[in-house]
Amino acid sequence: MNKSYALLLALALLQGCQSLAPKTDVQTPAADAGKSAEKPVVYGSFKQDTLYSLLVAELAGQRNRFDIALANYVDQAEKTQDPAVSERAYRIAEYLGADEPALDTALIWARNDPQNLDAQRAAAIQLARAGRYDDSMTYMEKVLQGQGDTHFDFLALSAAETDQHTRDGLMQSFDRLLVKYPDNGQLVFGKALLLNQDDKPQQALDLLETHPPQNGEIAPMLLRARLLQALDRGPEALPLLRRAIRDNPEDKRLRLTYARTLVEQDRINDAKAEFESLLQQYPEDDEIRYSLALVCLETKHWDEAEGYLQELVERDANVDAAHLNLGRIREERSQPAAALREYALVGPGPDYLPAQLRQADILIANGRSAEASKLLGEAREAQPDYAIQLYLIEAESLGNNGKEAQASQVLEQAIKRYPDDLNLLYTRAMLAEKRNDLAQMEKDLRTIIAREPENAMALNALGYTLADRTTRYGEAKALIDKAHQLTPDDPAVLDSLGWIAYRTGNLEEAERQLRLAFERFPDHEVAAHLGEVLWANGKRREARQVWAKGFEAQADSPILRKTLLRLTGSESL
Repeated sequence: MNKSYALLLALALLQGCQSLAPKTDVQTPAADAGKSAEKPVVYGSFKQDTLYSLLVAELAGQRNRFDIALANYVDQAEKTQDPAVSERAYRIAEYLGADEPALDTALIWARNDPQNLDAQRAAAIQLARAGRYDDSMTYMEKVLQGQGDTHFDFLALSAAETDQHTRDGLMQSFDRLLVKYPDNGQLVFGKALLLNQDDKPQQALDLLETHPPQNGEIAPMLLRARLLQALDRGPEALPLLRRAIRDNPEDKRLRLTYARTLVEQDRINDAKAEFESLLQQYPEDDEIRYSLALVCLETKHWDEAEGYLQELVERDANVDAAHLNLGRIREERSQPAAALREYALVGPGPDYLPAQLRQADILIANGRSAEASKLLGEAREAQPDYAIQLYLIEAESLGNNGKEAQASQVLEQAIKRYPDDLNLLYTRAMLAEKRNDLAQMEKDLRTIIAREPENAMALNALGYTLADRTTRYGEAKALIDKAHQLTPDDPAVLDSLGWIAYRTGNLEEAERQLRLAFERFPDHEVAAHLGEVLWANGKRREARQVWAKGFEAQADSPILRKTLLRLTGSESL
């Protein structure tokens, strides 16, 4: 190594690290034997092997050998316990996403620099990521004592994917600190986040409402608005957000939340005006532009939506989503060829499969099944990760267009290639039921249940079909009851519970379960079942009202038409 270059590196390293290593007295050599020795000069220094290791680390970092840089810095942080070295080791580990070294070096840094609040915060963050929440709270309290306030929300957010026991332990830690600091807004906010994660939105809302933000913090207000929406009190969120916007007129998050809440409250035109205002204020924000395009689609302002979507394509932002929605506009305008061109431009990603589905539907509905099959076959070869989903799309499109035999052939080919995929088996089972091949349907569903005994969807599908299409009511009820134990709030399972009760003559229980199902999911099929039970119970006016709601959900519902024809002699109300 060039000696002068090495010396420059050493000086730069020492200056950058601001080393706090133990100091040693170095005697200045006598300039003259007859003169008294100069006063000793004290240098901050590393030992030779430490300096060499750190130099190697710096050079390795310059040459993108971050593994060597990290290993050397972690080693020297442990050996020297130097705050500056441990901080640099921590920064490298954090940059590389090396969790264990990041935790170890953050703790060394915090331990050896106890007055450094950044060090204490780094230790808290890494401990939280490691699931050591009690220890993390200890370091966060040091930050709180040092600066009077700190952010505890990251602790609650980091616990979102942990188990209940861990979250319970963190909740106890929050409660202990709240006893000491009852008015600390960040502690209150963190606990509210935890309560919401534990599916306790009402408790979270109560906490925020009894401890309103003292300094106009935005995050607690946003959480409060989300909680009101989750508790079906969305209209109350709007004045809350308007007041917050009045006090913080430049806060983008508040205005975006307000606009999205308007959408959720079905105030689409008001939402459109708000998004338009936001886009004028933030013309470079393509997420706002995309949101406005979606609102225009919802309000059927096709020309405006097209304009915003074309802008996104030109700006190279949300390009796939833009092409997908441009295809939708072309379909609304009865331009299938133009729609196909837009869908074909959608690349791999979250919008890819919806685009493939729309292409298949257009082609098959227009008598071009062979072309659709060729298109999806080429897509499977080009994108093998999507192969199973593309098989399912082809089968679904064929089945929806009355080509069940071809759909079955596609599924046979897919299952031969992917024999262990349960989604393919389930789809074949549903298609078999549609073709009145109950033996094949039961065989496939029982195969799924044998592999996954707690597959509630398969249990419910088989139980419902046995209840609806056979007299094997005992087997049907056992299957549906097990599905209900696994998913007690699933409207499809509640519908099956009501239907098996109806088929076995328990009209009161049937009506109760079907009302619950329809309340949670006002689907046309549930409407058909509930209406039939109400009709059987002599509540014929209400039955017609329920059927009318079913037709609102799906105007061409075959099950509703068949039910009406069987019970009233007419397919219409």
